[in-house]
Amino acid sequence: MSSPLRLRRTAVAVAAAAVLPFALTACSDSGRDSASTADKSSAAPAASQAATPDASMAMDQPFGPACAGVPKEGAGSFDGMAKDPVATAASNNPALSTLVTAVKQAGLVDTLNNAKDITVFAPTNDAFAKLPKADLDKVLADKATLTKILTYHVVGQKLTPKQLENGSFETLEKGKLTTTGSGESYKVNDTSNVVCGDVKTANANVYIVDTVLMPK
Repeated sequence: MSSPLRLRRTAVAVAAAAVLPFALTACSDSGRDSASTADKSSAAPAASQAATPDASMAMDQPFGPACAGVPKEGAGSFDGMAKDPVATAASNNPALSTLVTAVKQAGLVDTLNNAKDITVFAPTNDAFAKLPKADLDKVLADKATLTKILTYHVVGQKLTPKQLENGSFETLEKGKLTTTGSGESYKVNDTSNVVCGDVKTANANVYIVDTVLMPK
């Protein structure tokens, strides 16, 4: 009688021994899956948080189609211009050479370089080229008129793109200019487009424009 009972107990023990490793393996795999899932879920917020500063930094970069023509490195690059006062910075940008000539003719280099926290709406060479050559030559030869025109392009505070959305500002010439727009599209006095905006120099924010602004 005892022999069959002993055989039955032995069979149960063998079966349990055979099943146990599979059960342990399943538990182990389940644990790894849970840990892996937990690791992934904890890593996801970190990745999201890391991306946030980059997005905010991108919002503060120069914008506009003409920005592509700015040198990538050197004194005329965005990084280079940020280290120099505005007249010096402009002199290193090939697209602003006519403006720089005009500023020198008017004797405004030191005035602009020594000013604190200003905004300059800087016409490109193409903007000056829209003027008839005879008129441009006449203006360049008349220091008083040239000074009046150039100082009309300068506002005595650093303007952000947000302030340009619907703005009216007094210029150093004592006239008023208006700005409209949003995103990366802005106009000055409804006639001149900002083609490369929010360019930083050591003492100014620069908005490069495609038309010379005329005081009223």
